[in-house]
Amino acid sequence: MTSTGPTAAHAPSDLSALFRTVPFRQLLSARVAWTLGIQMVLVAIGWQMYEITRDPWALALVGLYQFVPVLILTLPAGHAADHWSRTRIMVVCLVLQATVAAILAWDSWHGSVTREHLLIASVVLGAARAFQMPAVQATTPNTVPPQMLSRAMAASSTATQGSVIAGPAAGGMLLVLGNDVLYAVATVLLIVAMVLAGRLRIARHNTTGRGTSAEDVFAGLRYVARRPVILGAVLLDLFAVLFGGAIALLPIFASEILTGGPSMLGWLRAAPAMGALVMSLYLMRHPPSTRVGFKLLLSVAVFGLATITFGLSTSFWLSMLALFVNGAADMVSVVIRQTLVQLETPDEMRGRVSAVNSVFIGASNQLGEFQSGSVASLIGPVAAVVVGGSATCLIAAVWPRLFPDLAKRRSLYSDQTSDVTRGHRLGDQPATLSDSSGPKNS
Repeated sequence: MTSTGPTAAHAPSDLSALFRTVPFRQLLSARVAWTLGIQMVLVAIGWQMYEITRDPWALALVGLYQFVPVLILTLPAGHAADHWSRTRIMVVCLVLQATVAAILAWDSWHGSVTREHLLIASVVLGAARAFQMPAVQATTPNTVPPQMLSRAMAASSTATQGSVIAGPAAGGMLLVLGNDVLYAVATVLLIVAMVLAGRLRIARHNTTGRGTSAEDVFAGLRYVARRPVILGAVLLDLFAVLFGGAIALLPIFASEILTGGPSMLGWLRAAPAMGALVMSLYLMRHPPSTRVGFKLLLSVAVFGLATITFGLSTSFWLSMLALFVNGAADMVSVVIRQTLVQLETPDEMRGRVSAVNSVFIGASNQLGEFQSGSVASLIGPVAAVVVGGSATCLIAAVWPRLFPDLAKRRSLYSDQTSDVTRGHRLGDQPATLSDSSGPKNS
């Protein structure tokens, strides 16, 4: 087989074919509604926490309290995603998140939100994310043929990043009306996402011949550890976001360094997503196909440089530009990393591998917030961001020595990819390109 496989040369790969794929459209709609709602909730939690405490350490705790449940629960969650209905897992997680948003709306209406309320909410949201992300990531390859996966990843990122732009921006505006209004709107959006996820119909993934032992639960971790390309990709994101993430400190930059308010916070939160949206629109039509290892490392270096620029800026517009570039660079690495991981993983392992991916990638955001907040409490927010961006650039420089196979990777596809994707791995059925629903995922 060639690097892209014989079927890839003849199968439709244009955007119209992608969006005619019914399961992909269904999943995409649910992700948009969920992203809008959860971004609003996160903006409100960060702003309320800083309003109540005026303490960077409290912002660090918000990230930590979201990270710990992910660290503890993600591997069991990946096991669940390979054994149970992935759509049902998504629905249960969305119910949980909508409940948190509704309770915070009620407490905010009565003026009874405390630091402890927000930390408990962070724990619950982290637990829901632990189960939701492996299910979502493992489901995405089941909605399209494998030769369309990189486009699907870019298209998903386009829609998601558009929601990440609209969510914080709308959240900042709604904060002017009150935290209770923001949480109420977020509750409605999460309920809409729950309904959409419940209607998702895809081919049932294979669950035969699997155990429930600890060895089976940790199979995804072993799979990743034995594959240098996948291991290098997920560890690269972990350290880049761990040191280069400045999102947790945006309330401080908005209120004290740039002397703005809730609306400015919303726009600062949206700026990385604006850059990511523009880049994902480009990648949707021009997916990375050559020198992908070099492009991955270059994007991480640009991410670090943009972070340093943001930390040193005292201008709102320069800060917006730096965060815009930050998001655009991150989107390049996201598409390359996620496509590599999904293409090189068989469907029966995708839940558990996606769980490991979530620990290293998704949870790195929360751990990065804790790192940024804790360092900022010691040396100040500006120094914390600059040091973190510098560390990210250093990581990009040393990674070729640690993971040469990843750095030298030229294509998203490999001979192993062809084996993994043979037969589309969609329950031996291709994703439907018609307007009728596919088999129900029981």
